[in-house]
Amino acid sequence: MKLAEALLLRAEYQQKTGILQARILANLKVEESEAPLEDPNALLREACEVNARLCTLVKQINARNMEAALPGGRTLAEALADRDALKSERNLLADVANQAVQKDFRLTHTELKTRVTVPVAELQKRVDDLSRDYRELDAQIQAVNWTTEL
Repeated sequence: MKLAEALLLRAEYQQKTGILQARILANLKVEESEAPLEDPNALLREACEVNARLCTLVKQINARNMEAALPGGRTLAEALADRDALKSERNLLADVANQAVQKDFRLTHTELKTRVTVPVAELQKRVDDLSRDYRELDAQIQAVNWTTEL
């Protein structure tokens, strides 16, 4: 199995765990004379089994991420951390820039005027650069994911 396939399976297990939890909670309590639509005990067993498979798969993915490398020698785990940092910084700067360009609508002439205290154009340029860096790194990560055996 390729690493990318394992990542898809991980997402499937995570989604299935959430769905099973919702089904368990929906059948957890019924009126005394009623029967649940599904057996919550069976659902609970299935959820625990899926969770155990998920745990095993995540351990395998993490171990492989520490070994697999991108061109240039950076491990996949390092690249993933770098990608997350790029995304986080990009989102922060984009939020600041978006908030800075929001118009302040005054109701009367006596209200205080405001001014922007950050260089919006520079922030937007940095956001664009970070977005490009993120896309390029993500493409490298995806390429390694599809060529690396788990």
